[in-house]
Amino acid sequence: MNRVAEVINLNYAIKQGLDGRGIGIAIMDTGIGNHPDLTGFNGAFAGFFDTIDNHLTAYDDNGHGTHVAGIIAGNGFNSNGLYRGIAPGSKIYMIKILNSNGEGNTSNILSGIQWILNNYQRLGIRIVNISVGSIRNKRFSEASPLVMGVNKLWENGLVVLTAAGNHGPANSSIGAPGNSRKIITVGDSDFIQFHKGYDFSGRGPTSTCIKKPDVVAPGTNIISCTPKTPFSKSSYLARSGTSMSTPIVSGCIALLLQKNPYMTNKEVKLHLRNTLFDLGYPHSRQGWGLIKCDRLLNF
Repeated sequence: MNRVAEVINLNYAIKQGLDGRGIGIAIMDTGIGNHPDLTGFNGAFAGFFDTIDNHLTAYDDNGHGTHVAGIIAGNGFNSNGLYRGIAPGSKIYMIKILNSNGEGNTSNILSGIQWILNNYQRLGIRIVNISVGSIRNKRFSEASPLVMGVNKLWENGLVVLTAAGNHGPANSSIGAPGNSRKIITVGDSDFIQFHKGYDFSGRGPTSTCIKKPDVVAPGTNIISCTPKTPFSKSSYLARSGTSMSTPIVSGCIALLLQKNPYMTNKEVKLHLRNTLFDLGYPHSRQGWGLIKCDRLLNF
């Protein structure tokens, strides 16, 4: 996360005193485990809903969701700030839609979506982060229940972000629900720095010729939280994928909404488009460009 902070100019937001305070973020993933950066004193974790085993107590039997949550809102307590997340002042609501193998089905996602729709106004949720391994869109069209479900979140005013998937670099390799024309699809920008062997990010256009992704952010070897257990050797772990890129953008949007809480999701998407840094690559590879906090928040 220290490298990420440099790439996206996070220090610009920190100097402005922006940390996502007052913004609720729903994460649909594998759950959230015990970690001092998230569940400890002043941690961002605020609620949990389990669509897999209906447990009432938060857990993460895979680790992916904890990692994603740390990218968004880890407070860096256990690393003296080195692996601080983007928006540690935000509130995290984890919806477990994936099992210990990182697998789930449409019914789990739709159940999680309904929970968000039932609770987002009461809990102040403004952002939904779906960092799942996107499935190729040839299996899920825009008319599928999966895509229509995430579109319903958007239609209710929520800012919805999802991963472009890791099926690249072939064209038209964006998976669902990233093929939705409404929500924000996030790809990995690290093909520039790491080059060969790391160009895995899903590319557009979609099967219906929609330009995707929308935005890119770092996604390779991102160090963030891993669940603490009695056998843990470290409380941090490096992971790679567009699943890591997505929460970086979610965290940045939390900073944006803290600064301007009256922005609609459509205004957020337009502002994002107008402030991204053009890397000079085709849209199918970089979307509108790389997210930068100084550009996003300078208004």
